[in-house]
Amino acid sequence: MKKFWNWVKNEQGERTLLLESTIAEESWYGDEVTPAAFREELFAEDGPITLSINSPGGDTIAASQIYTMLMEYPSDVTVKITGIAASAASVIAMAGTKVTMSPTSMMMVHNPFTVAMGDSAEMRRASQLLDEVKESIINAYELKTGMSRTRLSHMMNDETWMNAVKAKELGFCDEILFTDDTPVAEDAQFFATGSCYARKAVMNCLLDKIRAEMPADESTSSSPETENRTPAADLMDRLARIKYDYEWRNP
Repeated sequence: MKKFWNWVKNEQGERTLLLESTIAEESWYGDEVTPAAFREELFAEDGPITLSINSPGGDTIAASQIYTMLMEYPSDVTVKITGIAASAASVIAMAGTKVTMSPTSMMMVHNPFTVAMGDSAEMRRASQLLDEVKESIINAYELKTGMSRTRLSHMMNDETWMNAVKAKELGFCDEILFTDDTPVAEDAQFFATGSCYARKAVMNCLLDKIRAEMPADESTSSSPETENRTPAADLMDRLARIKYDYEWRNP
């Protein structure tokens, strides 16, 4: 039996399951030995575990069984995608109590495929099998993301690649490693204005720039150049209201 997984422990005794290669070079269909060995090692101890994934995918039957075993595991399973979780590996990732991704990692979903030979009837049977396998995979994605089956099906048709930000945005990932809880897709917007970035910072920066352009003293003359100007005090009052409204809508 050639194992594609490995267990490591840290000094605190916390277990990490490493999936860092092709998931089952040989199909688990009809294999009673390998799945049993995986299950025995998984349930040999209790307590939370970390599942570290860097895999291009592999056998859908193996992925299904591993997914089911992890879902049955009584303690928390924290998935950590360090490089890539593609194809069948992305299905396994959906079993995590929490799914985390490195900022540089990728996830990919696509339609299942197989090799078949025979007459037209055999080809139709192979096509029907692939359709059912796809539906079973969508079940795992739907449970994790809450997305519609139609949208998930389209993503698989298109062979969708997701970086960590996109995966989090779509619900495939819960947390991006090495970052705080600020939503990256909304707040990590950088502007060519020095250190002004993120929505609130941009608002404050904009207000500071407007204030800097205001005249220090208001003119009391009624010359054509000044008679249509809004008094600086009124502008400051408007800016304060804009800021209050913005912060109320974006706590």
